[in-house]
Amino acid sequence: MDYQLVIKLWRKSLDSEAFLSTIEADLAAALGAAVEPEGFDVSAKEINFFMLTADPRAAFRKAREVFERAGVEKGLSAAYRLNGGAQFTSLWPQRMARKFTLP
Repeated sequence: MDYQLVIKLWRKSLDSEAFLSTIEADLAAALGAAVEPEGFDVSAKEINFFMLTADPRAAFRKAREVFERAGVEKGLSAAYRLNGGAQFTSLWPQRMARKFTLP
């Protein structure tokens, strides 16, 4: 798995964080062996989900469907980088105005 996919949710865009109790299992069911989950972190402003994958674009398309079913796609952004790399390539939103960063 050559890439790390990071999916970010801005906490101010979330009505509730109840989905956190089941989202990892939902992602694992939807993505199967296409990703290796690395967990998530929660900060004051954002929630970041980390996963390793050989095909970040395909993995994101499937993961995005899971977040949409959970009703939390409004504040979603995503990017990937080479595993261990520093520079991100933005996936979503497609016209990202600002650079994707981690806290």
